[in-house]
Amino acid sequence: MKSKVQTERRRLLEALSKLERYILQERYKGYDPYDALTSPIFRLPILKNRKTIRLGVQQLLKRLPINVRPLLGIKKSYEPTTLGLCLQAYGHLLSVFPEKKEWYLKEIQFCINELERFQSRGYGGTCWGYSFDWEARYARIPAFIPNIVVTGIITHALFSLYKHAQAEVKTILNQVPLQLCRSACNFVLYDLNRTYEDGSFCFSYSPLDRQRVYNATMKGARLLAQVYSVTGEPDLKETATQTVKYVVRNQKPDGSWSYSKGDTRTWIDNFHTGYVLDSLQEFILSTGATGYEEALQRGYRYYRKTFFTDEGVPRYYSTKTYPIDSTVVAQSILTLIHFGDIDLAIQVALWAIQHMQAKEGYFYYQIKKWGTNRIPYMRWSNAWMLAGLSALLSQV
Repeated sequence: MKSKVQTERRRLLEALSKLERYILQERYKGYDPYDALTSPIFRLPILKNRKTIRLGVQQLLKRLPINVRPLLGIKKSYEPTTLGLCLQAYGHLLSVFPEKKEWYLKEIQFCINELERFQSRGYGGTCWGYSFDWEARYARIPAFIPNIVVTGIITHALFSLYKHAQAEVKTILNQVPLQLCRSACNFVLYDLNRTYEDGSFCFSYSPLDRQRVYNATMKGARLLAQVYSVTGEPDLKETATQTVKYVVRNQKPDGSWSYSKGDTRTWIDNFHTGYVLDSLQEFILSTGATGYEEALQRGYRYYRKTFFTDEGVPRYYSTKTYPIDSTVVAQSILTLIHFGDIDLAIQVALWAIQHMQAKEGYFYYQIKKWGTNRIPYMRWSNAWMLAGLSALLSQV
């Protein structure tokens, strides 16, 4: 048994080291599944406001297994989410590779400095958005318009670093991670729209819409609860509680959540369910709130039963396995760790290393029934996998 554990850890270390080298070689820049609209052709007046064309081309490029972006003038981008996920990974790797502490501290400081530089201006608090225009079915969000998903991912990394880093690391970073998180609370409180329902509410995805997306509002709740656990501000806890109640009240009897409410996006998928569960667990731990544990456990039982094959392959949707996606793999590892399911997290990681990691170190975007999309997306695939593998190595 000891030999098996050592072999598994060695494979995880090798995979992570190769992935880390690839990300650093690229200096955090890369293509994204949703970057089609950064092509110069969409600066043409005739295409600027053609929603159907913009959405169609974005979806087409996302699905193409051949990377035609250079032909369209699309350049590798520098994405705030990538920096946040790598920051989260480096927080774990400080304990995995203590001999590399000085190097990781340098990269942590670099990521924080860049995140401060890339924050969106003109809002109530610190916030971030995607580095590309995003044309969605129910919203149009221009580049760097902030949203709660990007902001929530980055602040979770910052707060985790603040909460769990060694005393020496905290001294070097001063209070900057906590200060950024507290400032981001003001973005959540004052810039996002709210849709009310029976004394609870759902935060919008961005200041420009009124989408009711469960994982998005839960990222807002997580941030407020995390900062409350340090500052003790009652308004943060109360606001977080109101939106958590909204999400819990909309949980289905089997324990699942659809992607959103009030529109046609009623599918149930792996990684958005994982986001909800992780955020709900963090809310409970950060606030000491009672009455939510049953919803949490019911949700995890559904998640565990629905989204994994016997071979440890993470299924994308509740009704089908394909596409097998790197972000789904990474978030599966993180959620399984949070709920103490380490053996399955290892199984998922090892399957992905065997089937989805290129010799250059990066992870493929997706495996589909008809073949594999090997495009090395930086934010979507590789930053997420660095976060997932680093968290797993800190546990084994």
